[in-house]
Amino acid sequence: MQFWTDDEIPLSDDKMDWIKMTDEERTAYKHVLGGLTLLDTLQGGVGMPKILEHVEGLQRKAVLGFMSMMEQIHAKSYSSIFTTLASTEEIDAIFRWVEDNEQLAICSTAASSIRFTWPARAKMTSSGEIIDLIIRDESIHGLYVGTLAQELFQEFSFEEQEELRRELYELLETLYQNEVKYTDDLYSPIGLQEEVKTYVRYNANKALMNLGFEPHFPEEPINPIVFNGISTHTKQHDFFSKKGNGYVRAINIEPLSDDDFVFDV
Repeated sequence: MQFWTDDEIPLSDDKMDWIKMTDEERTAYKHVLGGLTLLDTLQGGVGMPKILEHVEGLQRKAVLGFMSMMEQIHAKSYSSIFTTLASTEEIDAIFRWVEDNEQLAICSTAASSIRFTWPARAKMTSSGEIIDLIIRDESIHGLYVGTLAQELFQEFSFEEQEELRRELYELLETLYQNEVKYTDDLYSPIGLQEEVKTYVRYNANKALMNLGFEPHFPEEPINPIVFNGISTHTKQHDFFSKKGNGYVRAINIEPLSDDDFVFDV
């Protein structure tokens, strides 16, 4: 039910919104997508396969292998957005920026969980459908991998668990400080840096809870527009316009027959 591809959503519908955006908004949009492309590429090619190596059970390995493939679909989806909205020169510039960015050099599966920031706006709705699907996928990935991690954690002694817990929170603080710098660089030009940092802290707490640990940051209100944008509840549209972000598949399918075209006047 989780499988989807980017070509199911007509990205060309976003071109008019893209033209109307300011230069600062377009730059932030492209840089955020560029960073996420790198992280999902690494998660699909390195992160998930590494986890798979340390998990027992063929079914679990199969699930992780599928999730690894979906991470590559995510990366491809960002590229599809790029190629629809940006020129070749702009795309090349984005990836040069990604390669040279100091904050992106500190990245991992954990960083991607924290970094998934996407302020919601009533623009770029087709790209937004892809982002919604990716957020929904990542929510499932985080829960599944977190559950596996909790099982493994119980195999350690109390002393080892305390040491692992200490290392985890130290890593979290390192990643958070990295995110603060990254967020300021990306979102300050459009005035969204504080709202995004609030969401980063919220998402970091969610990642900890997936692992069975207590939240690290105090609870604080999140802009309801942003919170609605990251909701994983299925959003539906009429059949002939957009796919929606749910894992929807047709059921009760029956083949057509000649009798279906016999109409009584």
